[in-house]
Amino acid sequence: MPLNRREFITLMGGSAGAAVLFQACGLPEKELLIDSPIEMPEDMVTGIDNWYATVSHQWPASEGIVVRVMEGRAKKVEGNIDYPLNQGRHSVRSEAAVQGLYHPDRISAPMVRTGPRGSGEFSEISWEDAIGRLTHQLGELESSGQQDRAVFVTDPVNAHLGLVLDKFAQATGVRRLVYEPIEHTVLARAIKDVFGQELIPDFDIENSDYVLSFGADFLNTWVSPVRYSKSYGEFRQGHEHRGKLVHVDSRFSMTAANADKWIPITPGMEGIFALSIAQVIATSPDANRDIVNSLTGGDPNWLDTYEPEAVSARIGVSSEDIRLVAKEFQSSQRPLAIGGGSASAHTNGLPNLKAIYSLNHFASNIGKEGGIKFNPNSPLEDVPNYGSGNSFVDFHRLSEDMIAGEVSLLMIRGADPYYGMPDFTRFKEAVLNVPFIFSFSGLMDDTTSMSDLILPEHHFLEDWGTDIPFAGPGYQMVGFQQPVVRPFFGNRGRNLGTKGFSDILLTSAQVLGKDLGLPGGTFREMMRDSARKLYALNRGSVSAPTFELFWNGLLQRGGWWDTNAKGDESVVIKRLDGVPFPQYKGAGQFSLQPFTLASLSDGRNAHLPWLQAMPDPVSSATWQTWVEINHKVAEERGIKEGDVLMIKASNGGSIKALAMPNPATHPDVLSVPIGQGHRDGGRYASGRGSNVLSILESATDDDTGALAWAASRVEIELTGEWVRVPKFENTVPEFPRDEHDHIIEVTTGEHLDGTTNRK
Repeated sequence: MPLNRREFITLMGGSAGAAVLFQACGLPEKELLIDSPIEMPEDMVTGIDNWYATVSHQWPASEGIVVRVMEGRAKKVEGNIDYPLNQGRHSVRSEAAVQGLYHPDRISAPMVRTGPRGSGEFSEISWEDAIGRLTHQLGELESSGQQDRAVFVTDPVNAHLGLVLDKFAQATGVRRLVYEPIEHTVLARAIKDVFGQELIPDFDIENSDYVLSFGADFLNTWVSPVRYSKSYGEFRQGHEHRGKLVHVDSRFSMTAANADKWIPITPGMEGIFALSIAQVIATSPDANRDIVNSLTGGDPNWLDTYEPEAVSARIGVSSEDIRLVAKEFQSSQRPLAIGGGSASAHTNGLPNLKAIYSLNHFASNIGKEGGIKFNPNSPLEDVPNYGSGNSFVDFHRLSEDMIAGEVSLLMIRGADPYYGMPDFTRFKEAVLNVPFIFSFSGLMDDTTSMSDLILPEHHFLEDWGTDIPFAGPGYQMVGFQQPVVRPFFGNRGRNLGTKGFSDILLTSAQVLGKDLGLPGGTFREMMRDSARKLYALNRGSVSAPTFELFWNGLLQRGGWWDTNAKGDESVVIKRLDGVPFPQYKGAGQFSLQPFTLASLSDGRNAHLPWLQAMPDPVSSATWQTWVEINHKVAEERGIKEGDVLMIKASNGGSIKALAMPNPATHPDVLSVPIGQGHRDGGRYASGRGSNVLSILESATDDDTGALAWAASRVEIELTGEWVRVPKFENTVPEFPRDEHDHIIEVTTGEHLDGTTNRK
């Protein structure tokens, strides 16, 4: 029953009221009573382990995992062999989930700022007080008709949590924005324009015999790397043939290192390369004329502008290589073209990807083995699929609104725009102009440290949830996430500790008297209601004579899927457009190419020492920010490994990074990993390395408004300092250098000694 504010204030007056109010914010008393006391008598230890299936959210792409629990403590993570996206494999990110669960810097209760904004001075308050402050501010804005001055920023969420967020935003009238530092806006739009699909299709790498990849480091970080890596193993060794991989990229990535042929290209020219391939195929006597006419509007002659000899010098790829790739792609039985990453991160990002994905029409591989398989819609009509985030221009506009005083309340969950937004947006300045900032983070990240109120949510191993992936397996699936342990801070009582984010919203809506129109009073009850709908379908991976047995089966297997419920394979071929040349921002000599690490992602995992210590697969570097530079260019400038370089942008921004000369680096490119340079984030993240996102220039994709994060030009200079690059166990040799050169060794304490090692 909805509560008015008078009733809410009355309830806050006593512990009995608190127990009623927050029944929706915690697990029932008799649910999962498996948590061990802090000090357990030796004779109580049974030594018996239990394994619980759930879903990992350490990366934008989910993974099905099973967690080993002994005496109520999570001990080890393994891949769920049943889960369609990873089929028993799992990443080091999921492995580190246990470290996140027991992290010493987790926030253990609601907190209110007591000092100046950004000072880090907070005091604990009760959950009644925290919810009261949140609902009071929302109520004040509603009563004055200014609900749109409240903004709710979250990471991309889907399924039931996305449904709760949507309903909450609609009921309260707040503006909801979805934030991704490295967004998939361009990719999602390209897929829609080329194939008419809202969801990222399943790329059947496993059954392909020729994969042509443009900028997409799919074996390391792109979209769903665990799934693609498993498929790549089958692509290489699982069939009577050994598939061939050709990777086109301006950086020597892990995918480039594993390719049969890596083609370095001038940054931003990937789409022009793709159209040059299309020109060769279209003019071939073996080309399908119907497809050629559909793609060219009946006039293939306009493709002659992209003839290999006409574009070769500009894109940095020989005409012989262009023609060879075109011939191999056309003559393969099951070719597949994919693109993303840096290829989408230029001012011509959308035309680039549209040209790349249109190559699949030449291959006629839609819905076929080794080709592209469309994903179907959710089996639950009222529960949304995963969606991509808002475009960068939306957040730049938000920053301008904040500076102009048009935002009164900013709520943040699962996002860290204070860290991820480039300095030219003035976001760091803008947050100082917002009267109230509320964070739902369980860790003091950069944005949370600037907030006024913190309402910490559970770790995902302590919480309920569902998952309908953005890039699914080609058939319907719903992952089910269950708490594998009781909340770690549950012993602090109902008024302290952490709460499930969705239940915080449900309780807040109840206090505000808003009917969200959702079944049940808790998030778990919502999930069970949807499970009943899946049960009524009478199909899929879980079958049982009763609903309770069906529910148990869902949790035991980690979800529900139906391999026969596939996407619509019909497609209308749309006319191919030309690709303009990219425009670069900045006056420097080098093209700056940031890249994500498989460990730290976009910076969200920098608080975990296991992932800080995970070596980059190409350089083996850890714990720091480095810059990959061509070894000949470095030699010409007197740069050696470990030299501290100042990377300077034309907009006045600059960062420091350790030089890593590399013979495989493009002479005109500097590659810098994303993830370090946090203001806060706990003892393992704050003050370490540099944030390359902060110095990006104000370049965007011309069509979608996405941040063109690979379009900045920068310059470098030596600082005169030298730091030994921390590497995997400090055993990997440096690039050859003159040990007799004068060296200034800076003591940083940023080595592996003393860090927690996994046994």
